[in-house]
Amino acid sequence: AESLANEEDINNAFRELQMLHKIWKEDIGPVEREQREAIWERYSEASKVIHDKRQEYYKNIEKAYEKNLERKQSIINAIQEIAATKVTSHNQWQKLIKDIEQLREDFFSAGKVPAKVNEDTWAAFKEAVRTFNRNKNAFYKNLKKEQQDNLNKKLELVAIAEANKDNDDFEVTTPLMKKIQEDWKHIGHVPRKHSDKVWKDFKAACNHYFNKLHAERNASQKVEFEALDKKKAFLDDLKDYTLTGNNTKDLADIKKFIADWKAMGRVPYNKRNIESKFNKIIDALFKKLDMDRQEAELIKYGNRLDHLANEENSERQLQSEHTFIRRKIDEVKAEIRQLENNMQFFTNVDESNPLVREVIKNIDKHKESLALWEEKLKKINS
Repeated sequence: AESLANEEDINNAFRELQMLHKIWKEDIGPVEREQREAIWERYSEASKVIHDKRQEYYKNIEKAYEKNLERKQSIINAIQEIAATKVTSHNQWQKLIKDIEQLREDFFSAGKVPAKVNEDTWAAFKEAVRTFNRNKNAFYKNLKKEQQDNLNKKLELVAIAEANKDNDDFEVTTPLMKKIQEDWKHIGHVPRKHSDKVWKDFKAACNHYFNKLHAERNASQKVEFEALDKKKAFLDDLKDYTLTGNNTKDLADIKKFIADWKAMGRVPYNKRNIESKFNKIIDALFKKLDMDRQEAELIKYGNRLDHLANEENSERQLQSEHTFIRRKIDEVKAEIRQLENNMQFFTNVDESNPLVREVIKNIDKHKESLALWEEKLKKINS
């Protein structure tokens, strides 16, 4: 029993002592009376050393268990906090899954806790992990549905792209193709097994269309530069033109200049300032003509409309011009109504009065202007 004091394994020492007690009580008989107390005290003292060491051991181990409990409770709290996190992406979930796996390993390696709280601690750990897994599974279930919806949306865009890839109405189709390309960017992920195919189909249809568009534009641009060269030469000749004084002939020449210019076709967009140069020369020629102002104005306006109609955004520009003319007509009509109302204030005054003559002259001027604007409206409507 005294030698057991040197045993490092306290539990093993205690078991050995228990066997010695059994032998002491059951296997060895009584000793002489005068030796009995001394030998018992010696044996009791050796036993007390082992019991004291055992009590100290369990006292220390309880402290360790309490520390383990604190560690495990901290781990449970961390799992609960992660489980309560609002996650919106696959990458976030993958990171959190790794964090949870590490926390699980930490929990299992944290050691024993006091027996009285062991079951409660284990139950709290399992519930925290279960909550995390429920949230994770719910996310991926919704993600799967969302990705299927995204796939359906992308398949619709593929169908639109393939239906229009050979369309020759470039003015209408190009904005459409650009829009579906932009829409594609805003659609989320699709199931991985379909991702490559749906993208290749969409890309192939779009590339087919835009390659065709670029080829058409290159051919068109060549024609436009040829038209530019013709118009430059035409302008050089036109600068040397002088009126003959015969209004009929001169007007016919100017109309022919306008028709020839129009027949040369459209020039490149960034070179369209040549149109302004031509219009300035034509305007100057009209000013020198001795002809009805309204007729000259309408001829020039017809030339302007032809120019607008050949612009890339012609529909928008013509609509804007139409709105402008309607507004001018309304303004002139309002001016005429105001002047005619003012006439009512002149009582007992005839038209020989200078002030009255000025108002009448102004009314006639506005009516002439109104007639011109209305003729312009007819032209743009046609």
